[in-house]
Amino acid sequence: MAEAPERVVSFRPRTILIVLGITLLVLFLLTFLYLAWHVISWIMIAVFLALALNPAVEFFERKGLRRGLAAGAVFLLALASISLLGFLVIPPLLSQVRDFIEAVPGFIDELTAGRGPLGFLQEDYEIVDRVRAAIEEQGAGGVLGVAAPAQAIAASVVTAVVGIITIVFLTFFMLLEGRRTVARFLALLPESTRPRWERVGRDIYRTVGGFVSGNLLISLIAGTASVIVLFVLGSDYAVALGVVVAIFDLIPLAGATIAAVLVSTVAFIELGWVKGVVVAVFFLVYQQLENHVLQPVIYGRTVQLSPLAVLIAVLIGAELAGVLGALAAIPVAGTLQAIFRELLRYRSETAATAPG
Repeated sequence: MAEAPERVVSFRPRTILIVLGITLLVLFLLTFLYLAWHVISWIMIAVFLALALNPAVEFFERKGLRRGLAAGAVFLLALASISLLGFLVIPPLLSQVRDFIEAVPGFIDELTAGRGPLGFLQEDYEIVDRVRAAIEEQGAGGVLGVAAPAQAIAASVVTAVVGIITIVFLTFFMLLEGRRTVARFLALLPESTRPRWERVGRDIYRTVGGFVSGNLLISLIAGTASVIVLFVLGSDYAVALGVVVAIFDLIPLAGATIAAVLVSTVAFIELGWVKGVVVAVFFLVYQQLENHVLQPVIYGRTVQLSPLAVLIAVLIGAELAGVLGALAAIPVAGTLQAIFRELLRYRSETAATAPG
């Protein structure tokens, strides 16, 4: 039997250079994303805020104001609303946080003595003795995971302040120049493909803007309902816990569960097991209402994603970029869906007009 001739595979130098160039470009992009992640995250937040405020700017434009005046008016109204909310919420919030911190030693004393709702943790599991031994061995910072030096903490605070100021200015300039920037980009495209990109842009705008506005509305409802229930039950920390619920509820799916666990734990410690069960039942019922009524009504009309797609997007986003990734997961998934839908439409139109 004759041996098969040996096959020799050869690559042209141009092919090798193209593959090498693509590899280097991908490595450069990954390195750039890693080094500039803080700035990129600020830009993403500013884009979401600008898309959420843009409908109000368009409303004032329809009333006869120019774009600059409309953007300035909406921006000032947004800042005034945030300042008013802070004036109403921050003083009781700080007071209740201070009261809770002062009450923590009393809770710890009851826990140490085996009394109160959580006394069984010491009696059955000696949890206080275990924590005390861990503190003696690792220090309080090691146990709590906050052993970073004071310089690192100060740097984080400065970075957060700079980020907030940067996001504020980015949001304003995006409101002011966003339409012109999009128009310039579309003007660079061929006229045959321009309508397609315009449709994609409208879908993305509706998806992201609807998600941001809806998410803020749902979080406000969750925080307000929590404050009312906790106030009726007699909690001294109703406002502080309501703010916690509103902040965590911004994270789709998982945020409401985390807030429910935290607030229910505080309610068990402060109010006793009966009212703690009432709080836990309230969160269980409210989450069902939010998941099956509020979110489908709001997100179903804007993002148009199935619950399974929402869950997968949030899990992937949280794994890749933490809390920010979970927040951006749904609008990013909606954006990809809009692009994919337009590609399918283009293929069907091309197939319909093809000869034969």
